[in-house]
Amino acid sequence: MTDKGTGEPTHKRILILCVDRDCDLGTKAGIKTPLIGRSTNLDAAVALALSDPEEPDANAMFEAVSLYDRLKKESKAEELFEIATICGSELGGVGADRKLVAELNSLLESFSANEVILVTDGYTDEAVLPLVESRVAVSSVRRIVVKHSESIEETAQLFGKYLKMLWQNPKYSRIALGLPGTLILIWSILAILNVNLGYYAVAIILVLGSFLLIKGFAIDKSAKDFYKWAKEYSPPPLPVQIGNYATVAGILCVAVSVYSGYASTVGRVPTPADLGGWLNVLPTLSGYYIKGAIDLIVVGLATILLGRGIRLYFDHDARVLRNAALIISIGWSRWIFDGAAEVLIIASLNSANLGYENLMYSIVVGILIAIASYLVILIVHRSAKSFFARSKAKVEEFGEG
Repeated sequence: MTDKGTGEPTHKRILILCVDRDCDLGTKAGIKTPLIGRSTNLDAAVALALSDPEEPDANAMFEAVSLYDRLKKESKAEELFEIATICGSELGGVGADRKLVAELNSLLESFSANEVILVTDGYTDEAVLPLVESRVAVSSVRRIVVKHSESIEETAQLFGKYLKMLWQNPKYSRIALGLPGTLILIWSILAILNVNLGYYAVAIILVLGSFLLIKGFAIDKSAKDFYKWAKEYSPPPLPVQIGNYATVAGILCVAVSVYSGYASTVGRVPTPADLGGWLNVLPTLSGYYIKGAIDLIVVGLATILLGRGIRLYFDHDARVLRNAALIISIGWSRWIFDGAAEVLIIASLNSANLGYENLMYSIVVGILIAIASYLVILIVHRSAKSFFARSKAKVEEFGEG
């Protein structure tokens, strides 16, 4: 190979580079790097091997010296070889990489290499390959495996990473350390109190069962979300709260009325033996059920509408008038249903007087009340236009557009 400008031969400068990323040379043998030259590297490798005969970095350095000798014997006239060793830091990470880069730059200033043959002891040192390639071409990588294989070393690093995560990360340490710690603590307390350790099995089942139940149904997450909601909760305006409480109270009244109606039918008629008997007593049971349930149903519905009416009043909503009329109508419907229940009960007695008069009277009065309520709504709405001015869109519902 010759220089095109001068015609003189151009030397191919090859650096055999050994990398010790965790700086075993410094920590075990007290040797500072970078090391340049065969004798310097060989003496350092011997010193490191004497300090720790099982150290793989020493074997990597011996391999680098052996490779240097072999290539130098086989070298061509235009090839120049040099051997060097650089170290990182025992702390690893970014600091180790920066130290490696600084030593590599220093080496390239003293020996301007065209290419590098990288010699490493395994997985950790080969991680520096991109750092070397970014500054000089890497023509070959020689890895030395002595007392451990790549898969074992990678597995060891992986286990170390996960053990560190289990120890330091609260998300995992609660399970990996907290749960066994709780069981050990329970065992020690029972042992101190001289309690029969047979109860320890019960304690284990209790703790593990509670833990699995909490995790399985995400109770801890739900409790955390509820605490966050309660901490950040801001109550709605008072009218809205009154409306919500009235709705809950009304629903509870209606729910209790279901049982109240059932309780009023118990023991009223003998239990029928067949379907025909049930059909015969069904009107009577229906009458007693209505009598027992109607009061709470009316109270519950009226309570719901009353709470809604309070909210509409504070909102200056014209629908509050219609809501009031509806409360009056539902209140009077109690007498209509009571009259219907009387008719059903008396009919089962085969009485000549079925009590239609009370039922008809209740229906007629109810119709009159509904008409009167509607008229009162129109009158009040006309006389209170200024009160409902904030809700102009509702005026159209009463024909006031």
